[in-house]
Amino acid sequence: MLPSDAAASDITATSEWAALARHARELQAVGVDLAGLFEADQDRPGRCTSTAGELVIDWSRHLVTDATVELLLALAERAGVAAHIEAMLGGEPVNVTDGRAALHTALRAPAGEAVVTGGVDVAPAIAAEHERMGAFVRALRSGERRGATDLPIRTVVNIGIGGSQLGPAMAHEALAAFRSGGIECRFVSNIDPAALAAGLDGLDPAETLFIVVSKGFATAETLANARAARAWAASVLGSEAASRHFVAVTADRDAAVEFGIEPDDVFSTWDWVGGRFSMGSAAGLAVMAAIGEENFAAMLAGMRTIDEHVAAGPAPSVPMLLGLLSVWYRDFWGFQTRAVVPYSERLRLFPVWLQQVIMESNGKRVCLDGRPVGCETAEIVWGGPGTDSQHSFHQLLHQGTTVVPADFIVLARPDADVAGLAGAAERHEALVANCFAQAAALAFGTPTAEDDPHRELPGNRPSTVILAPELTPPVLGQLVALYEHQTVVQGAVWGINSFDQFGVELGKTLADGIAADLQAGTVPADTDHDPSTKSLIAHYRRLM
Repeated sequence: MLPSDAAASDITATSEWAALARHARELQAVGVDLAGLFEADQDRPGRCTSTAGELVIDWSRHLVTDATVELLLALAERAGVAAHIEAMLGGEPVNVTDGRAALHTALRAPAGEAVVTGGVDVAPAIAAEHERMGAFVRALRSGERRGATDLPIRTVVNIGIGGSQLGPAMAHEALAAFRSGGIECRFVSNIDPAALAAGLDGLDPAETLFIVVSKGFATAETLANARAARAWAASVLGSEAASRHFVAVTADRDAAVEFGIEPDDVFSTWDWVGGRFSMGSAAGLAVMAAIGEENFAAMLAGMRTIDEHVAAGPAPSVPMLLGLLSVWYRDFWGFQTRAVVPYSERLRLFPVWLQQVIMESNGKRVCLDGRPVGCETAEIVWGGPGTDSQHSFHQLLHQGTTVVPADFIVLARPDADVAGLAGAAERHEALVANCFAQAAALAFGTPTAEDDPHRELPGNRPSTVILAPELTPPVLGQLVALYEHQTVVQGAVWGINSFDQFGVELGKTLADGIAADLQAGTVPADTDHDPSTKSLIAHYRRLM
């Protein structure tokens, strides 16, 4: 069944939605509290702890009963969530506005397994591109692939924005313990000149390789930075030699070649892979350069573990449950945000990556058939690493007037490259203890005997704790896929397209017009901009 079939009716007009709304009102009326739920059910921690791959997910501290879960699953069935996931995994055009598949899961499909979309088995092309990536990285790390002056490449600079940067930069940071081969990787995304200046600081053009990542090879910020980087390299190496220091990742090979990149140095991605889901494609080339092809393959295998968990059925998958919990809080409790707090310094970019995955995917106001949605959609995602976050925003989580469901991510063992440092085991245990303590404090608050209102923590604030053995490539892959699939579940319930992003386009179009006027020196009064923008242009000119 295609998503458009499931979207034929408004999910908020169904009996399942009404039943959940009644149930939520009943729980709120009686003042359901987590302490009471645990007291009444000694088995709750065990029943509400699930596993997916190496991940242990404790969702016991949520404002749900067995009846809540049953009603949420009934809602998912009415919305056709399982059929939507099956259609996505099967290569059907679930991205209905663009008329194409959303087959990021094919990037990590088992070797030899056919993956068909539009009547074409895309698995051989994916395997061939992964092999090309591996061969390139082997040559780069061994010194066989050298620069124009025959010096080895020591630094790779990834130029891209959005999904072409957020996922790869996050993975590169997260897997620092697995970097090898002597290749330093840097990431440049912002068009702010300071970003490229920082990315090039201290580098020798003769030992630097640029990876320009742009699906359509038309992203303004990426191309502006790529041109500036090429000028920087050419100023030392000369224009012709500089081309030896650029490769591209794109679905538009001709555009990359026209830019000046050699055809053999253009790596392919496909229109059925959304940018924010593309880390397993050649968009992750910089990550592979840093950690090696075996570790990159292990990360993809971790993603595949969750894909298989989702596809296995018939029991609801962990992403299904977590995605439905987000719908529960967003639409039936009115909670607008979700905090994501990894108790891992090297996962500090994970919330930033997740912001795009969830908010760009599900920040939509119309259903698949163009009708306005009848409910709230994506939550606002934010967060930061613990324990730093405890000294910045946890005060609001505990005592603020806004309830914020939280996800805590923590590892049982410290990163492999720091585990042997003096005192590392003790400090890591303190990190874990802080994570567990925060979840407990949010859930249960201060003891009832506390009579100072300023010190009172009300508790009853929901959270999920995700525990993994260690931050390895497979575990990172599992975390990535866990949240990708949650996002798809949410979008399927709401009947929206999680795979387009037209909200990104208008600002780009307006910026192009404003930039043209700024460069031409057009008098603001003679432009077609709104009055506020005209005023800002005038102030800008005065301050230049």
